[in-house]
Amino acid sequence: MYDVVISGTGLYTPPNSISNDELVHSFNTYVAHFNAEHAAAIEAGDIQALTESSAAFIEKASGIKSRFVMDKEGILDPQRMKPRLPERANDEWSILCQMGVAAAEQALQRAGKTAADIDGVIVACSNLQRAYPAISIEIQAALGVQGFGFDMNVACSSATFGIQTACNSVKLGQARALLVISPEICTAHLNFRDRDSHFIFGDAATAVVVERADLATSEHQFDIVSTKLLTSFSNNIRNNFGFLNRTAEEGEGKPDKLFVQEGRKVFREVCPMVAELVGTHLSENSLNVSDVKRFWLHQANLSMNHLIVKKLLDRDATVEEAPVILDSYANTSSAGSVIAFHTYQDDLPKGALGVLSSFGAGYSIGSVILRRK
Repeated sequence: MYDVVISGTGLYTPPNSISNDELVHSFNTYVAHFNAEHAAAIEAGDIQALTESSAAFIEKASGIKSRFVMDKEGILDPQRMKPRLPERANDEWSILCQMGVAAAEQALQRAGKTAADIDGVIVACSNLQRAYPAISIEIQAALGVQGFGFDMNVACSSATFGIQTACNSVKLGQARALLVISPEICTAHLNFRDRDSHFIFGDAATAVVVERADLATSEHQFDIVSTKLLTSFSNNIRNNFGFLNRTAEEGEGKPDKLFVQEGRKVFREVCPMVAELVGTHLSENSLNVSDVKRFWLHQANLSMNHLIVKKLLDRDATVEEAPVILDSYANTSSAGSVIAFHTYQDDLPKGALGVLSSFGAGYSIGSVILRRK
């Protein structure tokens, strides 16, 4: 059994950003066109008129101010309202591979490693662009990594579940080091015509190097003290898109083939579950919540994060204790908590304790206790 560390993290940020004002202008233009086109039916009460959105509403509801995206023009086109990402030839690297490689190269650099030091790739994300061949194996080939690769999906908790999987493999001596990569193009499954959710997601990719502590040389090391996972089935966050859609034509193109959620139910049910899991996890490791210097939480909704940490600390957290990247990245699904970790880790002193936690569809919750080396 080997001690295990996270020795490097990486982040790929798309070149395009959309502000709330830009997104609202596109949405409200669509609303105006829809209401004008269906004016008679609306007047007759057969169709309900759509309601405009506002930047103030978005920020108040979520804490989001802008988001990075892989394609800006297609999203903001009121006639299209979805990203335009052309298919690539089979002999070209896929778009998820491209994003994952960029994040992985940065993680390798921070870890002081090369592809020759890595024994496998785990791609852990919410949405994979195809069933096979695995994106992980494609990234493995693009990086020149020998060994194995596989994809896994636990929605917004994919990264933490992937970290536990990698940690266990390294701890058991099955690998010296593994890459856990989370490429997320969340805007591709978002309904930009839905006022309640059109602002939620952004795109990004993260990578984490998980390796044996005795082989690690990086100055960015964090001991993986413990991991804990939980799942509990719920339909409150759901996406029914899949290969069986073509066998039931009556459902093709319906809203449930994109992201749908019961936001208030999610808020009410998930927050206490996360606080309880993290609190229990710390207690099981003879650690107090007050010992934790930083909470790198899933970046889905600012009010959720505030409530979770308040339940844990019995007080409001400072921005240093629970840093936020949600305002500029929006919800990037599994990448979000790792973006927070990547961005807000270097200032922590040796011995500082932190918790990396995710939560999302499933429900799925992950907790990773880390200590700065």
